[in-house]
Amino acid sequence: MHVYRLQRTQILPVSLDAAWDFLCRPEHLRNLTPPGVGLTVTSELPDCVYPGLIITYRLALYKMFCFNWVTEITQAEPLRYFIDEQRSGPYRFWHHEHRLRSTEHGVEMVDLIHYALPFGFLGRMVHAAIVKNQLNAIFDYRREVLTDKFGGSVR
Repeated sequence: MHVYRLQRTQILPVSLDAAWDFLCRPEHLRNLTPPGVGLTVTSELPDCVYPGLIITYRLALYKMFCFNWVTEITQAEPLRYFIDEQRSGPYRFWHHEHRLRSTEHGVEMVDLIHYALPFGFLGRMVHAAIVKNQLNAIFDYRREVLTDKFGGSVR
């Protein structure tokens, strides 16, 4: 299994409380995801993430490829981080850390994703041709939404 890594870092010029209050709310995932991904959350959502939270989604990529996706918040420490992991879905492996840290310029937000695709060599080809670019586009979109909401910079 080949595990890929994607990391994005962004400085948000807000307090740690303000950043956490926005990012810990699963309801904001829809706003942070490009419309073309066709993300629909199919489970009820609490006000804030917590360990053990299961979130179910439906993805409609290119309106042709539909997937059900189930993630679990496996760890969460308020004002510091939370981790979601895929339990069922399009990836063979998915582990996404959302980390926050106070800095002199606001809050450093780091997304660190480790993921793998199924289907061996074919999965690596699909990654190179589609998935890598699609994930980059999703996190570019997320960066733009957060910059529009809070201001900030990217590292």
